[in-house]
Amino acid sequence: MKSNQFDAIVVGSGISGGWAAKELCEKGLKTLVLERGRQVEHLKDYPTMTSPAWEMPHRNQRTLADRQANPIANRCYAYQEDTAHFFVKDSEHPYIQSKPFDWIRGYQVGGKSLIWARQTQRWSRYDFEGPARDGFAVDWPIRYEDIAPWYSHVERFVGISGSYEGLDTLPDGEFLPAWEMNCVEKEIQKRILDAYGDRRFIIGRCAHLTEPQAQHLAQGRGKCMARNQCYRGCPFGGYFSSNSSTLPTAALTGNLTLRPDSVVHSLIWDEEKGKATGVRVVDRLTKEAKEYFAPLIFLNAACLNTNLILLNSTSRRFPEGMGNEHGILGKYIAFHNYRGSLSAGFEGFEDKTYFGRRPTAVMLPNFRNVKRQETDFLRGYMSFYTAGRAGWGSQRDMPLGADFKEANSELGPWSVYMMMQGETIPKESNRVSLSPDRKDEWGVPLLDIQVGYDDNDEKLLQDFLQQGEEMLTKAGCTRIRKSDSGQAPGLDIHEMGGVRMGRDPQTSLLNGYNQMHYAPNVFVTDGAAMTSTGTQNPSITYMALTARAVDYAVKELKKGNIS
Repeated sequence: MKSNQFDAIVVGSGISGGWAAKELCEKGLKTLVLERGRQVEHLKDYPTMTSPAWEMPHRNQRTLADRQANPIANRCYAYQEDTAHFFVKDSEHPYIQSKPFDWIRGYQVGGKSLIWARQTQRWSRYDFEGPARDGFAVDWPIRYEDIAPWYSHVERFVGISGSYEGLDTLPDGEFLPAWEMNCVEKEIQKRILDAYGDRRFIIGRCAHLTEPQAQHLAQGRGKCMARNQCYRGCPFGGYFSSNSSTLPTAALTGNLTLRPDSVVHSLIWDEEKGKATGVRVVDRLTKEAKEYFAPLIFLNAACLNTNLILLNSTSRRFPEGMGNEHGILGKYIAFHNYRGSLSAGFEGFEDKTYFGRRPTAVMLPNFRNVKRQETDFLRGYMSFYTAGRAGWGSQRDMPLGADFKEANSELGPWSVYMMMQGETIPKESNRVSLSPDRKDEWGVPLLDIQVGYDDNDEKLLQDFLQQGEEMLTKAGCTRIRKSDSGQAPGLDIHEMGGVRMGRDPQTSLLNGYNQMHYAPNVFVTDGAAMTSTGTQNPSITYMALTARAVDYAVKELKKGNIS
């Protein structure tokens, strides 16, 4: 037991786990990070980071055998031959779909921080106030003012590119120079603003180093080269990941112990001491059981796995899962609705093009039900669009020869793509639970996912399609086509909730510092902690909540309030 004793244990090494490790180590705590997947070291373990498609066995295409063996992973936009090694294979990690749910996972050191989309927008005051105002979920125990300094803390270290806009619905942050819109995107932006007055599209905010600062160079990171090969692992460290940023920073303190191949089975509850004392682990390769102990535990296994671990952490005190005093653990799961999109053509600007592969889109903050209820559905959606031209070599339906050569030496026409990111409302029926009789090869019960859409989601989708068509029409687009992908929840990869924050211990599991009400030395700071989803990409909020929670937890530990 003595050799397995640490000051803090962090479960998970992804975006929030990496931040927990960095902050804890920098504050002097001997910290153990447990990762269920294999070791992945920056640069060393990015096998395809500079490989051209023609050097890959299948020219970076997925094989029929792979599509048949891994149908869920193959639905993910980032899954290709060059990135498949960073994704969980369906057959290796089964789960139960009581309702269709595409669970996209990355089990390795760094987790999904290697394959995330890197879009980073702060929440506004209206997002934190929304549940209490509109009467859904429970009231957030914090407000924008509580987290704003921690957004700044995180943004400076991560490196966020963006433009200063002064919008109260999408607060500004600590920005590096923004990426640029191309000529057609600027024209669409202008026409929509002229038509509506209050619909202001802006360039996206993303975790890419457009101009590295001293703190980024100190991490060994360099400028983003706009290669659009981010999901392979970036050799420049041009985008933020745990592997290139937080974990190496934690290691430099001498306080980090990283243990990959460690499947966390459950947390240990000491009945005599009345607190959580450690973590049970099963070695991924040998199946050997081990236990590690610490006075402070941070759960950052990603939303659904964090729910699973807590549900499986049973004791006489908590027979239904650790901290689950009132039966709400695993309930009120929510996600982002990505089903709606539109495509269109755009005439003009045929003498113009653009350079590079910009890593972000143009975005419009939510304009539905922001400050008051205005529609027959709750909440709203962010909208994103891009404009681009078909590249050289896109004309294929013609005989080989001079005509083929001539056609493929010209750029194609401009096209426009618009998509939604809609807020879903947490509800009790959207939940996860443990299978009573099925376990994985490490003896952990399979997770049963019961998460689906409701009537509010359908109304919100139809509103986006109608408003999107109207905006593109006013912008002068042609050949507008609306689409509902019909995709199952999960493919958004933004699942949230189940261990939500709140003010009342009877209706929430965490307080305003992400601390469990009934297990106060356990903190949850990944997506499981979210009370509602907002319409923004959530990762920067996870990071800010984590840094804030660590600051609080270490102060409480030093005061003796956590032991």
